[in-house]
Amino acid sequence: METPVQHSGETRGAAAELRRQPRRAGEYVTSSPHFFRLIKRACGVLLASLLLLAAVVPAPLLTPADPASPPNPAKSAWFLLWTQELVSHGTALAWLITALAVWFFSLPWCGRREAPVAAVWFGRERWLTNWGVLAAFAAIIVLTVVAMFFRGENWSLVSPF
Repeated sequence: METPVQHSGETRGAAAELRRQPRRAGEYVTSSPHFFRLIKRACGVLLASLLLLAAVVPAPLLTPADPASPPNPAKSAWFLLWTQELVSHGTALAWLITALAVWFFSLPWCGRREAPVAAVWFGRERWLTNWGVLAAFAAIIVLTVVAMFFRGENWSLVSPF
């Protein structure tokens, strides 16, 4: 009869053996514990880095807000600038943002007919979804850059140079 210690040692030995051997086509390594161990280490390093940066670098806060004299242009945080730019062309475009959010939440169920056997980057069966996501992200980046660098007083287009 195996003891838990022996079983754990065999599991570690099998995992080490899996890492040493080159993988052939069609062979997969389970994500647990290999992938999640790597994720845990990366999260620990990221958390330690953020804590160190928070202790060393002061937050770039401005003076307290004065409602009597708001800045012109008043820009939102960088990650929301694309929505501000989009809504500046018409308030009805806020529905486009809502539809985009609903579509992003439904992405795991878009274009899937069968359970995937393996992860594939840009698989042919989901090409429309993949290209739609890339187009949406490209549009978000362009809108963010325009709002961040090309908007001036009264939200007019200006040259950043």
